[in-house]
Amino acid sequence: MEHAALLTDLYQLTMAYAYWRTGRAEREAVFSLTFRKLPFAGGYAVACGLEPAIDWLQDFRFEPAALAYLETLTGNDGKPLFARAFLDYLGRLRLTVDIDAIPEGTVVFPHQPLVRVRGPIIQGQLLETALLCLVNFNTLIATKAARMAVAAQGEPILEFGLRRAQGADGALAASRAAHIGGCAATSNVLAGMRFGIPVKGTHAHSWVMSFADEPEAFAAYAEALPNNCVFLVDTYDTLEGVRHAIAAGHRLRARGHELVGIRLDSGDLAWLSAEARKMLDAAGFPKAVIVASNDLDERLIQSLKQQGACIGVWGVGTKLVTAYDQPALGGVYKLGAIREDDGSWRPCVKLSEQVVKVSNPGLLQVRRFMHGGECIGDALWDELHDEPRTWAIVDGADPTHRKPVPTVATGQDLLVPVYRAGRLVWRRPTVSESRARAQADLARFHGGIKRLDNPHQYPHGLELGLHERKTALVLAARERTAAAKAQGAGA
Repeated sequence: MEHAALLTDLYQLTMAYAYWRTGRAEREAVFSLTFRKLPFAGGYAVACGLEPAIDWLQDFRFEPAALAYLETLTGNDGKPLFARAFLDYLGRLRLTVDIDAIPEGTVVFPHQPLVRVRGPIIQGQLLETALLCLVNFNTLIATKAARMAVAAQGEPILEFGLRRAQGADGALAASRAAHIGGCAATSNVLAGMRFGIPVKGTHAHSWVMSFADEPEAFAAYAEALPNNCVFLVDTYDTLEGVRHAIAAGHRLRARGHELVGIRLDSGDLAWLSAEARKMLDAAGFPKAVIVASNDLDERLIQSLKQQGACIGVWGVGTKLVTAYDQPALGGVYKLGAIREDDGSWRPCVKLSEQVVKVSNPGLLQVRRFMHGGECIGDALWDELHDEPRTWAIVDGADPTHRKPVPTVATGQDLLVPVYRAGRLVWRRPTVSESRARAQADLARFHGGIKRLDNPHQYPHGLELGLHERKTALVLAARERTAAAKAQGAGA
């Protein structure tokens, strides 16, 4: 990406300048990128966006043109916002941070660090905005796709969202994230080329309308593409369109080809698909698939399946690539600890009147426990302290709710090294490998967390020692605040 370092908010640069001016730019710090609430009122999320983030990190540098632009920025007094010496510093800056992350396709939960950055505080600050931008959107779309794939119960989901996406970049990112989340293919040809995603597509209503009648349109399409015939049958009358598709299918078969299927894009999809299935079977086309589209999402897919719809492939677009019912994940990026002059680490915590917004201190890692082939709980713990001998998970929403981890359970840390001292050390998986990870990971969780309505709450929270240290920090911070208020009132 050209001028990648400028993909940031101005306040990241003003803070960076202040760190530099006060001699704190190189002080070691740890940041964690998390989200506070599961999207779509669901029971899980699917991590995504690490690979686009790596692409951006690989391009991170302040080039001469970017520095020249920054030199034009002024403060309220009309004078330069940044000193020339600071811009020269940025021009020499190369990343030296350590970055750990949860691989794409991993099932994740609130407050777990999807990305952790450790290194000079100025560098960690400058990475915040772009990392949030890339991880937030991609995780949201991958999660939406996973929900649709679960609702479809193994039947293929085709992503058709390019024309409704939020710009070209949004469309490409959505196609990739949707495939990782569970979509089998995309209509987006550029995404297919870039990411190795299978591409699928048939024809539009305009093809049919451009001919004198529907039979002629189907015949011409079959002549041009005999190995790709899925006919869109609802341009004029859906069931009449099915009859015309069957007639074209017989002519295809006489030429040594097979009718792949039909597509329904309007009307009562449950009833029409059942009627179409009867017609196709009676005509000798039991293997012809029925593809359905028309503003589908996971809830409509679930409803259609409950109604007995005879749909074998689901085409989804707008409500997937725009995350229609929740437009943002709401990820945050918080300072967890900072290195003092004596070399010791000082844990940092942000307070709030809302419990969910109180940040977690430390060098955070996620330990996932499994037993009997199933995930049974996740504990957030602090690598600045020794691992506990026994584990207990404290629910962040209700600290009185604590789950002891059985000693027979096995544990695995989810964050893995991605960068060390600014150098990429992670073997970048293919998109198909990340998709396979998502499918395998989801299979290890109890079906209750995958329900669309009132999902089971998977046990996740703070390791008991971290919970106790966080509580002490919060109490101490509130006591300091109260004392300061009292002193101010007395004055």
